[in-house]
This record gives sequence, structure tokens and C-alpha cells, in this order.
Amino acid sequence: MPKLPAVHYRVEPADLHAHLYRITLTLKHPAPQQRVSLPVWTPGSYLVREFSKHLQNLQAKQSRKQLAIKALDKCTWQIDCTSDAPLVLSYEVYAHDPSVRAAFLDAHRGFFNNTSMCLRVHGSELNPHKLELVASNEVLSAQPAWGVATALKPHKVDAKGFGTYQAEHYDELVDAPFELGAFWSGEFEAGGRLHKLVVSGALPAWDSKRLLQDVKKICETEIAFWRTHPGEEPPFEHYVFMLHALDDGYGGLEHRNSTALICSRKDLPRTSSKLPEGYNTLLGLFSHEYFHTWNVKRLRPAEFAQYDYAQENYTELLWLFEGFTSYYDDLLLRRAQLLDDAAYLKLLNKTINHVLQTPGRLVQTVAEASRDAWIKYYRQDENTPNATVSYYTKGALVAVCLDLKLRAEGATTLDEVMRHLWQHSQGGPISQADLLLALRTLSGRDWQKELNYWVHSTQELPLQELLKLHGVAVHEDPAQLAQRLGLRVQEDHGLRIKAVLRGGAAEAAGFAAGDEWLGMELPDAQRSAWRVHKLDDVWLYAGSYTHMVALVSRDQRLLRLKLAMPKHSTTWRLAIEDAAKVSSWLG
Repeated sequence: MPKLPAVHYRVEPADLHAHLYRITLTLKHPAPQQRVSLPVWTPGSYLVREFSKHLQNLQAKQSRKQLAIKALDKCTWQIDCTSDAPLVLSYEVYAHDPSVRAAFLDAHRGFFNNTSMCLRVHGSELNPHKLELVASNEVLSAQPAWGVATALKPHKVDAKGFGTYQAEHYDELVDAPFELGAFWSGEFEAGGRLHKLVVSGALPAWDSKRLLQDVKKICETEIAFWRTHPGEEPPFEHYVFMLHALDDGYGGLEHRNSTALICSRKDLPRTSSKLPEGYNTLLGLFSHEYFHTWNVKRLRPAEFAQYDYAQENYTELLWLFEGFTSYYDDLLLRRAQLLDDAAYLKLLNKTINHVLQTPGRLVQTVAEASRDAWIKYYRQDENTPNATVSYYTKGALVAVCLDLKLRAEGATTLDEVMRHLWQHSQGGPISQADLLLALRTLSGRDWQKELNYWVHSTQELPLQELLKLHGVAVHEDPAQLAQRLGLRVQEDHGLRIKAVLRGGAAEAAGFAAGDEWLGMELPDAQRSAWRVHKLDDVWLYAGSYTHMVALVSRDQRLLRLKLAMPKHSTTWRLAIEDAAKVSSWLG
């Protein structure tokens, strides 16, 4: 079989202050009237992001002749070319998105996902693809310490990482982000594979040794979790973590053998103080994205067998792939001995209360939430908590119920089910039917009824009874004031209403998202009125009064809303009742 000609990209951080990358795409054997397009989304982040809005100055040449380019739609172009000479396209991409999903460039750092950078050459998607990353003398003189990190296979690169990388096809090319800058890096081995950790943006006093050793424990634990026979190695040759620390931020995006992460600087461990409060959350992010190496990048919805980069790719299974991953991310921290039982239950407690305090759980099923991610989860507004449920958190609780019920019946566990799916699908696409078959095979009975209730209806999950069977008691404590009132607020130089929850006291009083809560008037003899700046002020001034008048500003109009405090509102608190049973589950 003749070797397919490679698609070649030359990527240059061209103007650091203008945030511009310059890309040159060369096709040795173009098709007549060659078509190219830029993806509208990136796998793992289910929203049409219209990356082509940042593409500019697209030009085409063949034999030094300028060619006409016709835009066919928002992200596709047709080049008026022939097939008898190489075709060269050049364009620029504006890059100032600090998230993990697109591209960024300034005088201190560069980052890009190739879904936002590399045009897809129609008809050549299965050809080899090469990416040559170059830096001008101007860039290298301004930033001599800059290096490159990526999981893409190097072809010919220098000591800093600039040079040519290769991919077997377009899917592989766009599944390997690049990090550029003066970053810290460290390495470790887990499961017989080299892992690299790259950190940019950290303060000088952060504890790199602690983070490196904890991430290694996570990787070793997850490799052991997925191993179906002794000596089985992970499904990659090497792996790269790319973590960027910001003043305030959090997020991650998984790839086949790498991940891009964002955290707040304050959540990194420090050499001179105790571990920060957010450190466990950061470790959970590492755990979550690394677990995706198996669960979503390889074991994935059947609808994702082949990505369509030009439009939405719908599936009702994100509760399984994101939700189950959200169950195991913290659970595997416990098994890596980075958390104890009490700390794990505290994190689970937070997830449970988040779902129970979301009225949308009674409106939208978690399967519908998966399908509607494109229009709802990634486009949240003030009505989101009333109309939707998160396939991350509700999906995690479905996994909890499934695991605890399997363990209670004694035939198998969710761990074994996940490994069975991995082995019997050969790490490929699956459907809900495959999950049901695995459950029947390992447990000896049908689980359609449970999935109908837990996944395809809005009925409450049997969490309390299942937790009790495994040594966890559920106590009901008085809820915080925001939950009692049915409000979500923003406290920043005033008290602003972000969301009014369905069926709550605030909705009954007439509060609306966007209101500024200025003060309150009490029904005492003096009809005293008080200015409020934060929600705690309401507790402070209300005392034992259960009725009051809220003074609210809406569209510069002052309103008086009659507010009745609810008599009873509770939140869950999990407690260890039988330590042996809890350890049997969590350990």
C-alpha cells in the first residue's frame, strides 16, 4: 500500500503582544477545489465554540499564484486549486483564551489546542499529519527560557522542544495540546510508563516535590484500578500533565495521553505552610482527568466512535462517562491514601447536597442532561438550577447507588463492571446496552429497572438506605440561610441575587435574578429598617422574626417584598456509623 502524503502545518507564535499565531499549511497533493474547515468544538467540552471567529487573513497559493477562496459556511472554505502542484495556505489565529479549550499567547506563555488552530483538510483526515512549531529570533531573544511541552510524538525537535511533531491522522493531531513558556517540569514512572508534569504560573514557594509524589500515587492507583490482568500496562507510551496556575481558576480537559489543567495559585502546596484548603480539590482534578484516559477517551459513547467536528455530537451517556468519572475521582484519592474515610465522605456529602439543593433534578433526567449539554450545561443562566441537573454530580450519585447496591447484593462491584466493560469492548465505543449486559453478566440479574428509575426518570435516588447498609448515617441539619430562602447570591460590595430557586420563600416573595437586596424592614414597634451588605446581615438583624419586608432595587426601581422565613429546611450531613463497613467500601 503506498504511503499517504503528510499534511504539514508550520505554527509560529508570531506576535506576542497582538496574541497572534501564524500557521502555514502545505499540501503536496491537494484535491481539485480542495475544501478545508476548522472545528466548531473540541472533544470533552460539549459546546459549539466557533473557533473560526478567531481565524483571519486566510490566503492560498499554488505555484506562487494567489488563488481564490470561497467561504462555504461559517467554518468551511473551498480553494480554487488544481491537483498538479503543492497548495500552501497561510492564516493567523488570535489567541487570548486563558481556558483549557482553545488557544492563548502573550509575552509570558503560549498554549493551544489544535482544534482551534489546525484546519481540517477534507479527504486527507486519515493521512499522516506533521506539525512544525517554530519560534522567531524575536520571540527567542525576548523569551530565551521558553520551552515546549506536548504529548504528540516528536519527529525532529531541539532541546527546548521546538521542531517537528507527527500524528498518524487528524484525530490524533487535534487531541494533543501544546504548552509554551518558562514552566517547571518533573517526571515519574507509573505502570511502566513515563509521566511528565508541567506547571506554569506558580508562585516561587510552591512545593513541587509534594505535588509530584501525590500525582504519582494517583496514577499508580488508577492504573491498578483498570488493570484486568497482572502486568497489563496503560494504553499509552507516555503521559503529560499540563497545569497552569492563575490567580483564580479551575478546570481541565482530557486528551488521549495528556491533559490540560487550570488551578488557583493558592491551591498549590507550599513548602512553608500547611496544605491549602483547596489542595484536595486540585488532586481530585488530576484524578478526574487521568481517569478519563480510559473512561471517555477510549471507552466512550458509541456516538463518539468518530467525531464530527462541524456540529454537535449528541449522546445520552455523559452521566456514565463524566458522572462515573466524578464518582471515582475522589474515591481513588481515598484508595491512594491521599484522603481518609471522613475526608472522602465530606466530599461526597458536598455532592449530595448540591444535587438535593437543585430543583432542576425534579425537572430533567440525567440522561436528558447529557443530551442537552450543548444547549444547557455550558450555557447556564439564572434559571439553570430550576430547569437542569448536572450529569457530573447526579451521574456520580447514580454511580454511588449502583456500586453500593451491587456490593450489598454481594455478587460484584462497580469496579468489576468498569473493568469488564474495558476488557470486553477492547477499550472502544459502548452503549447503555453494553453496561446492562455487563451488569447482568457479573451480578446474575437484570438492572433495567434501576437505570429506568435512576437515569431516565426524575425520582429521588435511594441514597440514604444504601449508605446506611454500608455504615454511613445520614443526619439532617438546619440549612444555611441561602438554601432556606431558596436563593443563590453574589456578595461583592453589596448583595446581588444570582438565582431564585423554584418553590422557595424568595420566589414566593417576588425576588428575581439581578435584584440588589438593599435592606430589610422589621415588624417591631418602631418598624426599624436595616441596611444589608451580605446574607449574614439578614440573620443578624432578623433575630426571632419570621416575617419581614425586603427592600430591593430592580432596574433602579425600589421595591418592598414581603418575605416569610420558612420554618423547616435541612441539609444532609454524613457520618461514619460503622467504620468497618465504610472501610470495606472505600478501601
